[in-house]
Amino acid sequence: MTKLIVATGNPGKLREMEAYLEDLPWELQLKPPEIEIEETGDTFTANARLKALGVAQATGEWSIADDSGLQVDALNGAPGIYSARYGKTDAERIQRLLSELGDTSNRGAQFVCAIAIVRPNGTIALEVEGVCRGEILKAPLGTGGFGYDPIFYVPEQRLTFAQMTPELKRRYSHRGKAFELLLPQFNQLL
Repeated sequence: MTKLIVATGNPGKLREMEAYLEDLPWELQLKPPEIEIEETGDTFTANARLKALGVAQATGEWSIADDSGLQVDALNGAPGIYSARYGKTDAERIQRLLSELGDTSNRGAQFVCAIAIVRPNGTIALEVEGVCRGEILKAPLGTGGFGYDPIFYVPEQRLTFAQMTPELKRRYSHRGKAFELLLPQFNQLL
């Protein structure tokens, strides 16, 4: 098994990545807590790359990082890379977004997930970006998930992310689509 350091301190994100990569010969580990990487990029891909590069350079191991967020058409792509910082709590972030949208009929939006994998020598091995198009509801629906999941509606499934089972969300989400692009190339890395 080859060690792959996940550029996060979040055990939930580690478990999520393990679910996508479970059949591959990689042992995923959280980054050491003392490694802090500032997300100073202006795109999801730039931030994923920064995090993966920083962790690979600090540890001398393979590294994987993702960066994701919500882009709302009527808000010119906001909250975008600031999705997690749009409020202090999920409820505040949702409330702010719904207030800014108001009664506009343009509810189109997309979740984006960029993933970068960096070799131990600090070179980029893979980068992908997955996108899930949907619409922003006027009120939350569903109790699962986190973040903006209760207001992000996927028309083809007729469900919000918060209403989907974890398996269904894994298949249709931006992260699921990014891993779908990544997995065929992943086996070529070793």
